[in-house]
Amino acid sequence: MTTPAPGSTASAEHAPARSATRKNLRFALHFAEMAVAMVVGMAALGPLWSLAWPGLSDLTVANVLVMATNMTIGMALWMRFRRHGWARIAEMSAAMYLPFLVLLVPYAFGAVSGEALMMGGHLLMLPAMLAAMLWRHHEYRH
Repeated sequence: MTTPAPGSTASAEHAPARSATRKNLRFALHFAEMAVAMVVGMAALGPLWSLAWPGLSDLTVANVLVMATNMTIGMALWMRFRRHGWARIAEMSAAMYLPFLVLLVPYAFGAVSGEALMMGGHLLMLPAMLAAMLWRHHEYRH
């Protein structure tokens, strides 16, 4: 660490705070980038599934899992572009599927509707991803 020049307003004690702030901004940016990549994956692959499987939207469970897959592919490609290892990509992919898989149980018993399954899975996916990122925060803050 260098000493500030005499008369300078910068101090050495502020450097770590700026570094932490920068790391936290990178973390937040990475989260946002992955969310955008998920939307791109969903938008790019959704029409292909509609062509390949015309009645897909009528099959709630299949439709939900295909949507999660489309989003996971977009996110995984972005993570690979950012040079994340396959283990971290697999962890994040699991975090993305987990909310849908958990909600499939109450859906199977009729406790939640297909719409609640789809909406709930999407909403819970973000905190699940955030939890995975916080667990490995050192990887997502650089």
